[in-house]
Amino acid sequence: MGQSPLRAVVVHADESCLGNGANGRTPGGAGALIEVESRGTVIRRDLFISSPDTTNNRMALCGAIAVFAILSQKKQRLAVTYVSDSQYLVKGMTEWVAGWKARGWKRKGGKVENVELWQVLEKTAAAHDVRWEWVRGHAGHPKNEFADRLAVKAATHLLNSDGAVPSEFDSWLAERQERGQFEDYNPDLAFAEALARKEQTA
Repeated sequence: MGQSPLRAVVVHADESCLGNGANGRTPGGAGALIEVESRGTVIRRDLFISSPDTTNNRMALCGAIAVFAILSQKKQRLAVTYVSDSQYLVKGMTEWVAGWKARGWKRKGGKVENVELWQVLEKTAAAHDVRWEWVRGHAGHPKNEFADRLAVKAATHLLNSDGAVPSEFDSWLAERQERGQFEDYNPDLAFAEALARKEQTA
């Protein structure tokens, strides 16, 4: 008998870092919209984390680590499409990490920035079948814009969701559509299209 196909998950993630903080600090946040199909319905959950003093790059990594920590609680290998506007994150996981690891977690030019976070992310993501996908930020992509909203809110108020919580995406999208934005956007169709892209590159 063949193995059952892996359960599919689509994640849209973004990060934020705010300048001009108190005492020169730059608070940051990361947000993710996590989607999984269950019995013909797309279930959505939100996740967001924050840090009082950080960088965009660190929050992109910390956000991804938080997402995979949640996904790994299911104790099963998942087929994950992870969509982010962070080239640092996507290029790191698709182009750089293998070489760093082969060289003992060093770059050809020396030290790897944020190496402790890369090591954790590489290990946690390896438990799943992951396709990393870059999307241009602030370019009218509804799920990316929603993830950005989560990240900015988390950074501004130093909020943490403490795990995945019921998503506000559907109500957020309905509000935007009432204003004339994203009128033809079907989030469930977009979910299916993301899965199809993963199948095409498998």
